[in-house]
Amino acid sequence: MNRLAILAFALVYLSGATSGALAQAGPRWANEVLYFVLLDRFADGDGTNNARVERRNPGGYHGGDLKGLTAQLDELADLGISAIWINPVQKQMAQGMYAQAPGKLGVPDFIHWGFHGYWIDDFETIEPQFGTRDDLKNFVDAAHARGIKVLLDVVYNHSGYNSPYKSRTTPGGEPWMRLGEGNCEVDPVTCAVGGLPDFRTEVPEVRKYLLDANIGLAKYAGVDGFRLDTYKHVESDFWREHRQRTRGEITQDFFLLAEHWGGTASSLDEFFARDEVDAGFDFSFKGSCEGFVMNRGRAVAFGSYLGKRHKIRPGYVVAHYLSSHDEPMSLANVGKDKDKFRICVAVQMTSLGMPVIYYGEEVARGGSEWPLNRNDMPWGKRNILPGKGVARDEDLRDYYKRLIQLRKAHPALTQGDYQLLTGPQDPGLAYVRHEARSKDSVLVIANRGDTPLTVGHVLPATWAGNAMTDIENKETVALTDGRFELTVTPKSARIFLPATRKAF
Repeated sequence: MNRLAILAFALVYLSGATSGALAQAGPRWANEVLYFVLLDRFADGDGTNNARVERRNPGGYHGGDLKGLTAQLDELADLGISAIWINPVQKQMAQGMYAQAPGKLGVPDFIHWGFHGYWIDDFETIEPQFGTRDDLKNFVDAAHARGIKVLLDVVYNHSGYNSPYKSRTTPGGEPWMRLGEGNCEVDPVTCAVGGLPDFRTEVPEVRKYLLDANIGLAKYAGVDGFRLDTYKHVESDFWREHRQRTRGEITQDFFLLAEHWGGTASSLDEFFARDEVDAGFDFSFKGSCEGFVMNRGRAVAFGSYLGKRHKIRPGYVVAHYLSSHDEPMSLANVGKDKDKFRICVAVQMTSLGMPVIYYGEEVARGGSEWPLNRNDMPWGKRNILPGKGVARDEDLRDYYKRLIQLRKAHPALTQGDYQLLTGPQDPGLAYVRHEARSKDSVLVIANRGDTPLTVGHVLPATWAGNAMTDIENKETVALTDGRFELTVTPKSARIFLPATRKAF
């Protein structure tokens, strides 16, 4: 970054402003909508690789695979997503592990297998339950043919519990792995996360093996980037070498998204400053929006939080999500209230960053906390296993589809600045996104309450024209001296554009 860019960032960050200068730098992938799939839970396209399938076991393989995902790409292209993130695909542990679910879930003890992809036993072989190397390449080619980018999840920190790597040593006798729990709060790099054997990535032979394996697979398949698992548990100089090698051996613009547990727009900045990655997950968004719609805290506080997310280093991006395989499903967290959940979807799709949709969330997939946050993709009446017969909400999917279209059509939502209209005592949330070069503006209003809410605010001078139109019901609201007043139904969000602009 040159001196002028650094100075501009510092001035905006320290002033507390939410100027569009930060967002307008155009970070790569900032315009994407990312869809996360656990392959085994999505769609079964090849019955010949189902030897270990146990669909009644919440921790077992359920049969989804690369061929199944490839066959359903049109479903995702129609939704409007522009990138897919899939779990690691290398060969998993040969045996399962005994596990217990929280008693309140009513799930009996079960055997937990590596259906999720994070318990790798062989980095040079594809897990047969997922398919073959050619299946991976065919999937990537099919996604690219539809204009969809592919992120492959990769693991560098650890192996599966009973990994053969536990006994491997260097020619000099150095072990490849650390064993034992350790304390991840004291030393996140040398601890054994979840008791998993920890690769000694500071050892040149170990480092080279892992880099060669993952980068080699990426080159073969043609993926567009990596999602980096357990990022905080690997040393910084490893990530700098990783960046150098991916740029040099794959493509200069190979995208890197870091899973730094607990990361936010501000805490990720040190990694952006060293240019180790392009993006990181924003772990704060999910809980903040759930808290807002559940009436915890003032609306202005949540609105201010959304503004602070704009304080991000130019050229980098944060990825914000509502649910994940490691956290409870958001719909469950808001009491299964779809109206409240829709508010969070509206805020997610109109906020700065790269929205991430966890598979099936768009059709109201059920489930709550682990292991029920990893249940099957609902396919309703369609003859697709493992989720055949599982109910899905097509109206919610249509809502997602319209919001994704809106996001793609309006640079204010991907590149624009942010102005909070909500005052200290206002019960509702209201904010404007504006992008100066295109003169594009979007107004978002949310009523989290159980009764209708009358909202009135003065719009910024950048708002074009003397009226605004609701993107859903096409209602046009006139402005008087730049001020509007309208009623928002209970537990809903409304999105407005200048009356002269089209939604899509």
